[in-house]
Amino acid sequence: MSLRLLKTPLAALLIGCFSTAFSAHADIVIGVAGPFSGPNATYGDQYWRGASQAAADINAAGGIKGEKIKLVQGDDACEPKQAVSVANRLVDQDHVAAVVGHFCSSSTMPASEVYDEAGIIAITPGSTNPQITERGMNNMFRMCGRDDQQGVIATNYMLDTLKAKKIAVIHDKDTYGQGLADAAKAEMNKRGVKEVMYEGLSRGEKDFNALVTKIASVNPDVVYFGGCHPEAGPLVRQMREQGVKAKFFSGDCIVTEELVTAAGGPQYTTGVLMTFGNDPRQIPEGKVVIAKFRESGFEPEGYTLYSYASIQAIAAAFNATGGKDSAKASEWLKSHDVDTVMGKKAWDKKGDLKVSDYVVYQWDDKGKYHQL
Repeated sequence: MSLRLLKTPLAALLIGCFSTAFSAHADIVIGVAGPFSGPNATYGDQYWRGASQAAADINAAGGIKGEKIKLVQGDDACEPKQAVSVANRLVDQDHVAAVVGHFCSSSTMPASEVYDEAGIIAITPGSTNPQITERGMNNMFRMCGRDDQQGVIATNYMLDTLKAKKIAVIHDKDTYGQGLADAAKAEMNKRGVKEVMYEGLSRGEKDFNALVTKIASVNPDVVYFGGCHPEAGPLVRQMREQGVKAKFFSGDCIVTEELVTAAGGPQYTTGVLMTFGNDPRQIPEGKVVIAKFRESGFEPEGYTLYSYASIQAIAAAFNATGGKDSAKASEWLKSHDVDTVMGKKAWDKKGDLKVSDYVVYQWDDKGKYHQL
């Protein structure tokens, strides 16, 4: 294009078009990946609602260096192969600058390899398998704790508070579920307690009567389950229907009121125990945001605020380092605290939180859970 043409009205129009096109692509695109379909879709909904509210609040306050956050959704249905396809799409087609996700550890593991190769920062609000941050990936972070921390808290409660002598360990054969069960089993064994049963079931199953018969035969004090609510609900119901009175204990993948629905009512989930972080809805820093959710008719349970905080961490890192450079943002996060809706958060060199806050909750006869 000649200098003379630059002075024409057409040139001005072209420059304006180029400027508009540039502005249209100036958004900072962040992927939100998780199960938006399938039996664990409730967690994808929590992720999306948390991330959407965070993006709206950050954008209203000026965005990231004046650029707006734009979210794109990736549905992995908690299926590893689908998670890889989602990750490739987010990188190659959506050109994301960062990712909040995934949820199931079995999805996060392979998807994170795609993000690592592309040099994109990723924060999982809810994947707890230890190996996620043990593979030397510079841009992988968690906004939650790890199963080897969660398993210790659960074991201590079973042995010290419940005084359990006979514990049956059941898992769903998934990366998360079996990893959680194995973490509790390892801690039990370390403390000199041998499980009376160790069995796996398959995700998607609903008829556990044969398994429950085997559980009944060993008469455990506690059944510890590594898995999620779609299987935990029917399992605990069928235990009660067969007269198994053992305490039912699980982890953070049953932190949804859909557990009660899956079980068939609170009469089956009353007394169920689980580990999860300190209830983020009770943290003072989140008061204003929580009120916004409740005003809209949504209760920000489970991982909603974890997702909100993940967007906050990404925004803080990009703001501090002046752009969308994941390498710089990752290094910054590993050496700085971030104020979030869940309080101040800090990460170690692996990308794990420096402080994990797992505690024990119990479900009541009204279908609600309360911290003990």
